[in-house]
Amino acid sequence: MENNLLLCILVLIPAFASSDFLLTHVRNIKKRNADNDLIVNGIEIYSMKIDSKVTSRFAHNVITSRAVNRGNVSKEVFFDVELPKTAFITNFSMTVDGVTYPGTIKEKEAAKKQYEKAVSRGQTAGLVKASGRKTEKFTVSVNIKAASKVTFELTYEELLKRQFGKYEMFIKVKPKQLVKDFEIEVDIFEPQGITELEAEGTFITNELQNTIKKTFSGKKGHISFKPTLDQQRTCANCSQSVLDGDFTVKYDVKRTTPDNLQIVNGYFVHFFAPTNLPKLSKNIIFVLDTSGSMYGREIEQTKEALLKILDDIKEDDFFNFILFDSEISTWKETLIKATPENLDEARKFVQRISAQGLTNLHGGLMRGIDILNAAHEENLVPRRSASIIIMLTDGHPNVGLSNTQEIEKAVKKAIDGKYTLYNLGFGSGVDYGFLERMALENKGLARRIYPDSDAALQLQGFYDEVSNPMLIDVELNYPENEISDLTTNSFKHFYDGSEIVVAGRFVDSNQNHLSVDVRGEGADNALSYTTQQGAEQTAQAFQEQQYIFGEYIERLWAYLTIEQLLEKRITATGEEKENLTAQALALSLMYKFVTPLTSMVVTKPEENDNEEGIADKPTEGIDIFTIVLYLRSQEFL
Repeated sequence: MENNLLLCILVLIPAFASSDFLLTHVRNIKKRNADNDLIVNGIEIYSMKIDSKVTSRFAHNVITSRAVNRGNVSKEVFFDVELPKTAFITNFSMTVDGVTYPGTIKEKEAAKKQYEKAVSRGQTAGLVKASGRKTEKFTVSVNIKAASKVTFELTYEELLKRQFGKYEMFIKVKPKQLVKDFEIEVDIFEPQGITELEAEGTFITNELQNTIKKTFSGKKGHISFKPTLDQQRTCANCSQSVLDGDFTVKYDVKRTTPDNLQIVNGYFVHFFAPTNLPKLSKNIIFVLDTSGSMYGREIEQTKEALLKILDDIKEDDFFNFILFDSEISTWKETLIKATPENLDEARKFVQRISAQGLTNLHGGLMRGIDILNAAHEENLVPRRSASIIIMLTDGHPNVGLSNTQEIEKAVKKAIDGKYTLYNLGFGSGVDYGFLERMALENKGLARRIYPDSDAALQLQGFYDEVSNPMLIDVELNYPENEISDLTTNSFKHFYDGSEIVVAGRFVDSNQNHLSVDVRGEGADNALSYTTQQGAEQTAQAFQEQQYIFGEYIERLWAYLTIEQLLEKRITATGEEKENLTAQALALSLMYKFVTPLTSMVVTKPEENDNEEGIADKPTEGIDIFTIVLYLRSQEFL
């Protein structure tokens, strides 16, 4: 095969938001000409840009890459993009010599037939694995003639989530080569006003520091990073790039009230993030897998994380440890208050934990639930407190009750909506689908812990996310006769530094006002009030229409609705699952989102026949996720 060019762009955005950007090059790389660093095997990548527009936490991102074949033979160019798992691709196009080949969103089954037809003609499709902890891959390649140009443009959208008091965009910059026009640009518009905006990079040298431009005033913020060629070099005469590390953008908004309501063209979004509330005490049960498969580094990292967590537990909290292997053992028979003396004793207990035996997961969870039940029934814990179960396992239940469906039923019945269950799956040997279903059925979530050197930090980081509950049983109630479609509006916990988001569609598309009744239980008393958005406030908040992309609140509502329908679908069965699937599919097609129910098809006309590629949305918990778009042109070979 002739020399090829591999162009890889990695974009990752996390619980708020982040992006990871990677540009690598070509296989069979020849020695560079010192006077022409931009041309590699005849191909010049002359422009690469990430343009992000964030309006009220909703990010619209466009990645554009342009290349030209400076050689005298055809070359194959690859475009690889790593996207956040929570993002939805909305558009892709490839322009070769002025002719644009767009992608179209279709139902997955319809797209699959086109894909199978392409495979039957001998064209190549790539199976892609997860490329990062929070990312999934999109790939396309095309041959271009000598002197031809190609432009790749990919668009995706995502709702940025607030964590630890800030929205964050994380970009891993690793181009591996010099790019003439390399730029990251972020524009932020927040009707509430921006209070802080930060941008930093681990690779930023003194010379590069001035290339990060940051401005914000009132409702608008802007970040740009555009290093020159000389600034990208590792040394004055070097052809290697210094751009290698993490680039992070963080911001938060002004909060004069707990709520912010925004109404645009028949849709609304409600942001709820009260501040300065007293922290609730929490009752936390750690249910830990200590079976033989945890032996070695996994159990040591778990113990390391637990010791750090014990340093952070507050004296008003209650806690206990349940260990499960072939048998079930507990540190104490009841929940214990986190006094200094009890914490010291707990540290000694953690240091003695060892791993052996089989995996009685059901027994461990049921013991933890029994202890929480007893603590509440006997009034051992404050009435106004948050009860949480964190379960960690690295394998499958194989002793005691081992049928996962029966375990799910038993746990759901025992918890009965009273507590939140968080399931942490250590490594790739877990049944992640089982852990996710069981957590979602009990108002929690599942998280994969990767067995790397930072596993202890991953465990501690998750605890930090849920360590400061401020409210329990939060309900945001809207007038039923005014709202036709509403996202989830009741939440078991609100955690400090986070944000609750509810969106809806009005029955009357001309409605420009809304009243909301807010209810919740705090540390000292109940939270109860009504918040309103009037027509004048609505009009005043959005005078800068030219700064806002499209019908963003409508797309935010669609994004959040699809995300929640897909989540409910995980635990649903029978007719309920069919209905949820139909609703999510209809919205995915209407708003052109690539979701687990849809695929993007790109057809590139060739001399003899058309070629087709498929882009699917991966599913967590499967090692080889999906077939992604992969075009292989034979026209010039």
